[in-house]
Amino acid sequence: MNVRRLIPTTALATAAALGAAALTGCSGTAAAGTDKDGRLSVMASFYPMQFLAEQIGKDHVKVDSLTKPGVEPHDLEITPQQTARLGEAGLVVYLKSLQPAVDKAVAQTPAKNVVDAATLTKLEVHDASGHDHAEGEADHGHSHGESGQDPHVWLDPVKYAEIAKGIGAAMEKADPDHAADYKKNTDDLVAKLGALDTEFKDGLKNTASKTFITTHSAFGYLAARYGLDQEGISGVDPESEPTPARMKQLQDVAKKDNVTTVFFEALASDKTAKTLARDTGLKTDVLDPLEGITDTSQGADYFAIMRSNLKNLQKALGNK
Repeated sequence: MNVRRLIPTTALATAAALGAAALTGCSGTAAAGTDKDGRLSVMASFYPMQFLAEQIGKDHVKVDSLTKPGVEPHDLEITPQQTARLGEAGLVVYLKSLQPAVDKAVAQTPAKNVVDAATLTKLEVHDASGHDHAEGEADHGHSHGESGQDPHVWLDPVKYAEIAKGIGAAMEKADPDHAADYKKNTDDLVAKLGALDTEFKDGLKNTASKTFITTHSAFGYLAARYGLDQEGISGVDPESEPTPARMKQLQDVAKKDNVTTVFFEALASDKTAKTLARDTGLKTDVLDPLEGITDTSQGADYFAIMRSNLKNLQKALGNK
């Protein structure tokens, strides 16, 4: 009788132990923030953050982006499923103030390792001309948060390298078993960004003009870094219509500063750029803010598109 009682009790205990082990395994995987293959799970807010995570993490990470190719990052809406996945990630990398929906979702996430790229470099305030604002001056319609700081830091290779170092350090902390690889990959990436900075510095130091006109005023950091003047048609929203007064100002700027080209971005309408170009007798070309990559982009990754931007700027500014 006692033996018969022990059999189901032992079976139940074994089943309970197996169930507990399974639950522990699942919860351990989630807590560790790894995918089914044991790689560190990284959730990036949009392409520039995704690119850094992929370059630094390589085979040790599985990187997903909240912003799909072709989606305008500023207008991103996040699903409840995406918010849940943020909480399960081993590392979340985002840039505060660029995407309000992401800021809100990150604030709600229980993820242990969260990196705000805006804290890894110094943000500045730029107006549509790429200069600092006078006190109380509006920021031309772009929501940069209460501070009015320009978030487009990735278009400056030097600042992007600073962010890369911070993300590399965060990966080392989140996945210490592969810390040495993350450190090496970070150093390699920073060296490549340093070389890109030199290319821009050398490529833009002798140009006939220093002024460029763009529909998307995302290039304030790039302009400041390489001694150029950015003139935005209508601020940082490439889809908004400029005022007649602003169009007249730009016509005057184009004449005074020997501007040859009006830049637009591949992911937005070129209507405004073409209107200004037609009224001033200028050409149009692409200057990519690198907020996302699609089949129409002038390159397959950050470095290719930045070099394409350099080539287009050299052509427009009259490289000597």
